[in-house]
Amino acid sequence: MKILQLGKFYPIRGGVEKVMYDLMLGLSEAGVYCDMLCASTEDHPAAEIQLNPCAKLFIVRTSVKIAGTMLAPAMIGKLKKIAAQYDIIHIHHPDPMASLALYLSGYRGRVILHWHSDILKQKNLLKLYKPLQSWLIKRADQIVGTTPIYVEQSPFLQHVRAKIDYIPIGVNPMEYDPRAVAVLKNRYPNKKIIFSLGRLVEYKGYAYLIQAMQQLDAHFHLIIGGKGPLEQQLVQLIAELNLQERISMVGFVADDEIPTYFGAADIFCLSSIWKTEAFAIVQIEAMSCGIPIVSTNIPGSGVSWVNQDQVSGLVVAPENATALAQAIQQIGSDPSLYQTYAEGSRKRYHENFSRDKMIEKCRRIYGTY
Repeated sequence: MKILQLGKFYPIRGGVEKVMYDLMLGLSEAGVYCDMLCASTEDHPAAEIQLNPCAKLFIVRTSVKIAGTMLAPAMIGKLKKIAAQYDIIHIHHPDPMASLALYLSGYRGRVILHWHSDILKQKNLLKLYKPLQSWLIKRADQIVGTTPIYVEQSPFLQHVRAKIDYIPIGVNPMEYDPRAVAVLKNRYPNKKIIFSLGRLVEYKGYAYLIQAMQQLDAHFHLIIGGKGPLEQQLVQLIAELNLQERISMVGFVADDEIPTYFGAADIFCLSSIWKTEAFAIVQIEAMSCGIPIVSTNIPGSGVSWVNQDQVSGLVVAPENATALAQAIQQIGSDPSLYQTYAEGSRKRYHENFSRDKMIEKCRRIYGTY
């Protein structure tokens, strides 16, 4: 059996393309032929890369970006040429370019539609894309989400629930150098480190997390990693609240440095406020290190399914700085409770969110066992 992962971008930056790439690698390492066709970003050249005997990465050139959508017409021609080689095309949504390429490819084989999230913010794009999205939903032989909650509650999928399943995202455990962790922790001596990581955009709710620090004592120190359009606004908020000594904005964190921050963290906090946050891979990366999580209960999102309340951490109301502060204080001030959630966090990762678990569930859906 040959599989094609279709959609999104290379180099790998976002969660959707990371899932695609990890599926390709995990399946191919298990002996299942699995390739990936995607568009370039960051001016990466078009390329065909043989990653191992069972996996090839096809990268086509992106011509233009409109309304946050990469347009890569070369994907249409490439898919037409190679589609007939594959028993299954596993397309990742939302990606209008990939959907158009599949529509025009003439492919007649089995289609798995991976529904990572609804299109929420780009209303004008959705109006244009909706007929193609409706075709894709109908065309798909099976639809999978990343959590049962998200696909069950998506307004676009209510009429096709009979063909819905889910594949929880899985990652390899974070591996960090204890010496690098010690160096980082020494920058914040005698502090309980709260870590948060993500793009500095509105739906991440960082303003509420910053405001929560006002209500926590000086034993807590917050580290926020990431860049984005709200950076200066958040820096200004920190200054206005006189929290410069208690909050560190560390900017972009390179892939090889991320494990060090997880290794140094005592609590991971996901303060997101909108359903745009459908899963949050950072939660399971933290869980792989046995870190208790504080996250938010976003209606229709799978975030609070990933972090199980009172098992791997605490789940609180979104857009509520006081609730965030109280949850952090509760976990951080009770050693027995902290240990319970730390153990629950690591256990939940191993039972649900390892890369091996993701590959196993995917193979069952493909029927390659």
